[in-house]
Amino acid sequence: MAEIAAQGEPEVLPRSSLRTVVAASSAGTTFEWYDFFVFGSLTGVISKTFFTGLPETAGLAAALALFGAGFLFRPLGALVFGRIGDRAGRKGAFLATVLLMGGATVAIGLLPSYTQAGIVGPALLILMRIIQGFALGGEYGGAAIYVAEHAPANGRGAATSWIQTSAAFGLFAALLVILATRLAVGTEAFDAWGWRVPFLVSGLLLAISIWMRLKLSESPEFAKLKAEGNETKAPFKEAFGRWPNLRLVLIALVAIMFAQGAVWYTAFFYVQTFMERFMKAPPETINLLMMSAVAASAPLYVFFGWLSDRVGRKPVMLFGMTLMLVAYFPGFHMLTQTLNPALAEAQARTPVVVIADPADCALQFDPVGKAKFLSACDIAKSTLANAGASYTTEPGVPGRAALVRIGDQTIPSTSAVGLPPDVAKAVKASVENRLKTALAQGGYPEKADPKRMNLWGAFGVLLVFTIAATALYGPIAACLVELFPTRVRYTAMSLPYHIGTGWVGGFVPFTAFAIVAGTGHLYAGLWYPFAFTALSVVVCLFMLPETKGKPLSA
Repeated sequence: MAEIAAQGEPEVLPRSSLRTVVAASSAGTTFEWYDFFVFGSLTGVISKTFFTGLPETAGLAAALALFGAGFLFRPLGALVFGRIGDRAGRKGAFLATVLLMGGATVAIGLLPSYTQAGIVGPALLILMRIIQGFALGGEYGGAAIYVAEHAPANGRGAATSWIQTSAAFGLFAALLVILATRLAVGTEAFDAWGWRVPFLVSGLLLAISIWMRLKLSESPEFAKLKAEGNETKAPFKEAFGRWPNLRLVLIALVAIMFAQGAVWYTAFFYVQTFMERFMKAPPETINLLMMSAVAASAPLYVFFGWLSDRVGRKPVMLFGMTLMLVAYFPGFHMLTQTLNPALAEAQARTPVVVIADPADCALQFDPVGKAKFLSACDIAKSTLANAGASYTTEPGVPGRAALVRIGDQTIPSTSAVGLPPDVAKAVKASVENRLKTALAQGGYPEKADPKRMNLWGAFGVLLVFTIAATALYGPIAACLVELFPTRVRYTAMSLPYHIGTGWVGGFVPFTAFAIVAGTGHLYAGLWYPFAFTALSVVVCLFMLPETKGKPLSA
């Protein structure tokens, strides 16, 4: 203790008091992650409830985009609450965030559907998502800093890793409540009204979180700074207007947070979309697999945080990034083999090829539901995208209608351009029926067969993703806190964190789905997280300084 104090560090807390700080901070963060993840895990139901006016693919894309919209506002919340935290204190900032987050989540459970109130329902849903993202933008930085500024220098990785674990607890709780509600009321009732229950449950969690955080006092590091009159008066200018601090912000963003956003949200969110939308796995099976993976992640966050206290933050995080970089494509291919082997067999035995004039084909992605996809090529591709069938394209004869080759069958498509709406609808239905029949004859399953699923194999793939994500995420809080000076720590670390997790990670499900729908290739969407992860590996290797044991007052 004396050595640390001599270096300018405030005296650290006794172990029992430190446990109280960690528990209260982590519990509050768990509840906020629960609120946020309930929405991400229910995008399919939400698309049917609030976007019933859109086609199936467009409705799901809109729900995924709305999930990403919550992340879009996280950097703004990081700036607002970062300024409050650096000027007025850590405690007040993250007490306000939990109030906003919990209130918005309860409100989502009470919103009218599109059928009940028309456009009012989706508009209010968008507003609540914005509030959620804004609040979560101030949450993580406050909780991580609060714990780190109480912890001893040689134990910051282990102590702050509990903040990372709170994401696992929050996601696990969200999946558990969703699964329990679905089993209790049945699938039909759950889709009709039961989906509201997980949102309303957060009201109880909100009350517990507020009670726990009210019992906390200000962090010793900030209290010392304030007693000396050294707290910043202009955190934005000091954090981003001075090159030494701005340089660290940029390094943190590219070297760490690009990968964290890409890896974590692929491992725990896009994989759900992939299994449900393309593998046609039952929702209950997906929930059980994800709950198992999330349960396994909880101790791994703490282990890798502890390991970073021994060997350094940088090597542990680099291991996580590199592992995921290697696992992206083989892992998702393996999920196809384990969850829907009939689909894998059909793709290998009966490839699908669209032969069409490139001028006749549009991008098969429409998040707002305005495009009609009435050309022969568009009708063929949209049918295949909705069926979850991967396909390749070959240029056809200019001016001729598209053909779809499914194994040894060739199915002609038909254009509905310029036809009356009812006639166009009938033409599209005719093409869709012919293609679906041909896909079924080619061995393409309508749904995954539970009897052929290798759930242990699928869990093994998810476990590899989980190890990669936790190795990267476990030491991040300690590393970010140690990178920045106390005066601007809340502001400086929160912004890159939420740009990485919000703008890169939050849009992984939406962007990857868009790439798949646009290219027709089930695995093409993985290039989005792969590119960000690869960039981080290079920058982390050559530019990120090691921070283990660095005095926080330095």
